[in-house]
Amino acid sequence: MCRSTHRHSLHCILPPYILSQIAKNGSPELRAMAVRSLLIDPTMRLVRASTAGPVTGAIARRRAAAATILTPGPLRTIRDAGGEAEAPGAKVVRREGDAPTGDPAVDEAYDGLGATFALFWDAYRRNSIDDAGMPLDATVHYDQDYDNAFWDGSQMVFGDGDGELFNRFTISLDVIGHELTHGVTEKEAGLAYFNQSGALNESISDVFGSLVKQHLLGQAADQADWLIGAELLTAKVRGVALRSMKAPGTAYDDPVLGKDPQPAHMDDFVRTNQDNGGVHINSGIPNRAFYLVATAIGGNAWDRAGQIWYNALLDPNTRANTDFAGFARVTIEVAARLYGSGSAEAKAVTKAWSAVGVI
Repeated sequence: MCRSTHRHSLHCILPPYILSQIAKNGSPELRAMAVRSLLIDPTMRLVRASTAGPVTGAIARRRAAAATILTPGPLRTIRDAGGEAEAPGAKVVRREGDAPTGDPAVDEAYDGLGATFALFWDAYRRNSIDDAGMPLDATVHYDQDYDNAFWDGSQMVFGDGDGELFNRFTISLDVIGHELTHGVTEKEAGLAYFNQSGALNESISDVFGSLVKQHLLGQAADQADWLIGAELLTAKVRGVALRSMKAPGTAYDDPVLGKDPQPAHMDDFVRTNQDNGGVHINSGIPNRAFYLVATAIGGNAWDRAGQIWYNALLDPNTRANTDFAGFARVTIEVAARLYGSGSAEAKAVTKAWSAVGVI
């Protein structure tokens, strides 16, 4: 699915089952694009099925605590691949503090990196991806009409989309936040990108991707759309987004893309050998759990609900192989620790995991 010259773990926003549907139902040009991407999918699966690398969050946090910078800021560099399948791109087109370029992809990537940094610092006092001021790099205009965006372990890479089904992949802020959060997860729990731990990995990225957008817009939980990638779909697609956290399985129903396969409850858990064991599919279950927690607690979702999920990600009991039930237990324990065992927050977390059939 993802094409890159890098050998890092790759986490792409567009799942392989959508490309499979395009390969079956699309125009000749779209089918060729999808098949070309799917041909290299087995190799990418092997890369992504492994854990993302050493978990260094604790070390990074100690280093950050000792730093003298009281109010850190992002350090962004945007490169242009010029339509070549090379990342990082050969040409630096915008650095930290530079004025907008007028190229939407460049400026959206720059702003999206900044908005993600702001959410993690403002809400959780996390200094960039590694909590130690890691520079934020991105490559835009990757390949020709490339329908994806991915985090490769060190930077963001964005395609321009095909223009028929998908717009440029920098256009969606929650997609940028989603992909960068994969880097946070790599540095903390290192959730293995397979089966339930992989679906948790994807869900955590959806959670904080949505919170990046809500934080920037100043939206309370009841004002948010809870959609991932709403801006990606062109007007030709029958759908509203890639995924819906509020109502998994309802994001799209299109002749080319097929129907959104996400379940909202464990009764409908999808067992499959595709998509690394359904990591983009079954993520709908913990996604809905977070939505239920955030809306039950109310207010800004990045505050109490987000604080519970963030602290659960950092908790030593969240390990590489943690499944849905394991993560549910950690979030319940964290909520009790932060707000009290009989608190509204702790009750909301327990009720949400029960509502989606995990506990």
